[in-house]
Amino acid sequence: MLLAVGQIPTSKKSFCDLNGSNEEALRKEIDRVDCSPFTEEVERAPPPKRFTTPSITLFKGDSDPESHLRHFKSAMILYKADDALMCKVFTMTLRAIGNFKEFALIFTKEYTSYRTVKKHADHLFNLHKKPDESLRDYLRRFKAEKANIIGCNDQVASSAFKKGLPTEHELYRELAITPSQTLAEVFTTAERYALWDDDRIAANKAGKQANHPTKQASQKSDKFEHKARDKRKSRPQEGGSETGTFTEFTIPIPQILKAIQQIEDRDATAKEPPQKVIRINTILADSQESGLTTKERKRKIA
Repeated sequence: MLLAVGQIPTSKKSFCDLNGSNEEALRKEIDRVDCSPFTEEVERAPPPKRFTTPSITLFKGDSDPESHLRHFKSAMILYKADDALMCKVFTMTLRAIGNFKEFALIFTKEYTSYRTVKKHADHLFNLHKKPDESLRDYLRRFKAEKANIIGCNDQVASSAFKKGLPTEHELYRELAITPSQTLAEVFTTAERYALWDDDRIAANKAGKQANHPTKQASQKSDKFEHKARDKRKSRPQEGGSETGTFTEFTIPIPQILKAIQQIEDRDATAKEPPQKVIRINTILADSQESGLTTKERKRKIA
């Protein structure tokens, strides 16, 4: 929106009657005429030769602005490439504003979507201390929200601050015992508890750091113990008691023992002198043919 300028007195009588104060007013009026909302480039651009302003309905602010733009572009279609001319002519289609109050009202309505919504004191009752939030952080956040509320009642703020605390919190019990404290006293009490809360958090943090190496050693010990337990579980058990490690055979035990005995007998036979082995084999063969008993065979071999 552009401000309309007032009419400059142009009659001869008006100029003759000017005194010192009127001359000053005239200078200001001329300065206003010289002011332009456009850049110097647009302001200095000359209009096309033989240009005549087309007939365009004025926009009074009570109709669709997009419809007015379409009407303006349609009327200026032959000059749409001349951006400077489009800007200058468009201002001629706008309704003039008579005073600053009207201008301020139109300006506010134009940008009303960007207005900051004012918060009331009841907004503080929506604030609550988070489970993982320290008391100092909650106190800082509450103060910041209260500072955004103009004319906030201290008693309402005190009640909202207490309501935002968990009922099991020590500060909540403290404020419940002495409910007649002012907001400044409530904040002072909260600061005292915040100092204690800060010390407690720091102590817990230091304790965790100190126990970290011990915890790692304990985890390693548990890891080895689990491995040993799993190894013991993998061994076969009988009668609920742990025994030694066993080897599972696929051949029956008697057959294995017989094979071992044969190997031992072969080794023992291999150590005998060759002549004696031949003699023994000959005697055994003759004994089987003659029907000698085992005792008689042993005596003959010896």
